[in-house]
Amino acid sequence: MASLPTGRAGGGRLLRRLGVARRTPEPRPAYSRPLLLAILVIAGVLFAWDIQHSAFHAFYSETARSMSESWHAFLFGSFDPGGSITIDKLPGFLWPQALSARIFGFHPWALTLPQVIEGVLSVAVLYRAVRRWAGENAALLAAAAFALTPAIAGLFRTEVEDPAFTLCVLLAGDATLRAARGARLRPLLAAGVWVGLSFQAKMLEAWAVLPALGLLYVLSAPTVLRRRLAHLAAAGAVCVAVSASWVLLVTFTPAQDRPYIDGTTNNSAVSQVVGYNFLNRFSSVSVSAKDTGSVAVSTMAGTAPAPPTGHSRPTAGQWVKMFAPSLVSQIGWLYPAAALAAVCGVVWRRGRPRTDPLRAGFVLWGVWLVTYFLVFSAGAVGGHTYYMGVVAVPLAALFGAGMVQFWRAWVRGGRARAWALPTVVVTTVAWSAVIAELFPTYLPWLAPAAVVLGAGGLGLLAWGRRGTRTHTHTRPASGDGSSVAPGSPTGPGSASRLGTASASGPYSGSGGDAGRRRTAMLGLVTALVAMLLPSAAWASSVLDPTYGHSGMGSTGPVAIRHRTAAHHPAARRAPSADPSDGTAGRTDGSSSHAPRHPETSDGTAHETARKTSDETSLSPAQRQLLAYTRAHQDGATYLFATSSWRVASPYILHAGAAVLPMGGFTGTAPSPTASGFRDLVATGQLRYVVLGGPATTPGRAIGPWVRAHCERVPGQAYQLYRCTPESAAADRSGSETPTPTP
Repeated sequence: MASLPTGRAGGGRLLRRLGVARRTPEPRPAYSRPLLLAILVIAGVLFAWDIQHSAFHAFYSETARSMSESWHAFLFGSFDPGGSITIDKLPGFLWPQALSARIFGFHPWALTLPQVIEGVLSVAVLYRAVRRWAGENAALLAAAAFALTPAIAGLFRTEVEDPAFTLCVLLAGDATLRAARGARLRPLLAAGVWVGLSFQAKMLEAWAVLPALGLLYVLSAPTVLRRRLAHLAAAGAVCVAVSASWVLLVTFTPAQDRPYIDGTTNNSAVSQVVGYNFLNRFSSVSVSAKDTGSVAVSTMAGTAPAPPTGHSRPTAGQWVKMFAPSLVSQIGWLYPAAALAAVCGVVWRRGRPRTDPLRAGFVLWGVWLVTYFLVFSAGAVGGHTYYMGVVAVPLAALFGAGMVQFWRAWVRGGRARAWALPTVVVTTVAWSAVIAELFPTYLPWLAPAAVVLGAGGLGLLAWGRRGTRTHTHTRPASGDGSSVAPGSPTGPGSASRLGTASASGPYSGSGGDAGRRRTAMLGLVTALVAMLLPSAAWASSVLDPTYGHSGMGSTGPVAIRHRTAAHHPAARRAPSADPSDGTAGRTDGSSSHAPRHPETSDGTAHETARKTSDETSLSPAQRQLLAYTRAHQDGATYLFATSSWRVASPYILHAGAAVLPMGGFTGTAPSPTASGFRDLVATGQLRYVVLGGPATTPGRAIGPWVRAHCERVPGQAYQLYRCTPESAAADRSGSETPTPTP
């Protein structure tokens, strides 16, 4: 145990009674700062490479533009500048992007820049958290493994929710580790704030981290159980308050003073969070959202509808989806290493005091990993590889700390635990080779190179051990292979060097022993390269323009597959000219927010998205329509209404035009209703309507009325109709057209 500082004796006795040692900050090894800087630079390069050619993300980019031009739209997350309907998620993840667009102007790179910053910060926070828990070398390995994970390299260059979410839950984990070390309430409250902020990005998915954080604190915080539970209750209350802040704001704001809440049939933020964005994701396990006010489908307007919620049958395949090629190639290279580290980290430290911080950390990351593994196995993931960022966090942390523990067991000699290091090298390299062979034409040298390096590393490790014998030494009561306390300068929780062994270990002495130690160190480094090389090779594919901007956070050939699915002409048909007749084209496309220009179907969307966002990116027909409606707006709130957000998208994205979309993301939200639409016309807030495009529920209800009561404008390539207040007023005495069931 490190010596206690001089001062008040009562405080020292309390610390001794609780098993906590105060220690002065330890000097970092000379190599630490340069290595950390190198890792951060590599991460920044991977995340920011070719940022000037970032692609807009359909639906999210339009919302970011609307939010950047109006503080009212910013607060509520309005999809359109006119503030008619929100995005189908909480808007917190888009706040940094909207602010960036306000500062730098609306460009694709300006929307990507916040994710790059969030990514570099995430690497730094993970390093800090693991260093506090398991030491300097574990932190460096964890940061490197995290930055070189393919899903991470793709995630933090993509305009989606998970970059902000991943950073916030990492900050929550770091704060909880700090709180558990000294039973401190303030950092635990900070953890509650960070989880609450992560809720603003990913809603209830953020709360899946709470079991891991709570278990860490209740198991290891050095204070009595009653106090631990009281601290957790206070932090939980803070977490709920911050999580519910936006929902409460929307709930207590009159509906006429805010946009309609997308994804719902009752205009409720609670329904959006609980039904549409949570229960709908678990239809495969027969969880129903039909009674929560959620819309009945969760697919994008104009695509084939998903099965009604609550009626899908669970299959065995869903529980192994995390091992499917499209996901395991993005996140799963270190599965064996992380699993072995979690098990050994807990089992090897049995018998330690309850407050043992090293064991508690293994519990934290292990429970975190298992929880999200199960959540994503049960829920809908599809092609959203960027969801995997929150899984990469515990994988990297366990890999870093596990390798340090395995190496220490190896250098001490003995046979009880020395098996772990060669085992983790063999299993991880072999598993990487299996994953690489799933894509035999992509980097065909990868699997052989990893195997050769792994074999070479094992050979050097064995040669370094050749002729040595385990010397007799006192086995610590802790059972962790160390005779010092976890908080002391040379203990498992410190920044001790990987190559340091106890005086009684197999590399003690000089001469030949020193040579064997250097050989073993070279073997360790070679083995680490073998384990990280496949993941790093896939991550580096973002440097190639062919793979660089997938929109789904994926890398390598998986990125090409997702992009091809989004653009392939056969994946969707041209829509019917009239969405009101129920025959508009439907597709078998993904339910994802596809990163493509909504108007393109010829595979040119990637190049279109590279252009600066301005009206020149619109087609001549679109510019003609925009100019005409602007010239004849006559004080109306909206330039024109469209039957779908996909038709409205280019005008919002490239011109910031106040276009009224119908139906929300799925096309089934009752926004606007038929009577609400006629009121907009009657009060002069809306004068023009463009029909055509993907079929939506409001479009089917409103289309016949528009044709019957409004005048078609000649000379336009689109079905543009002019509606007058008189036409709506004459019809307001009639009954409302019923809204058909989608």
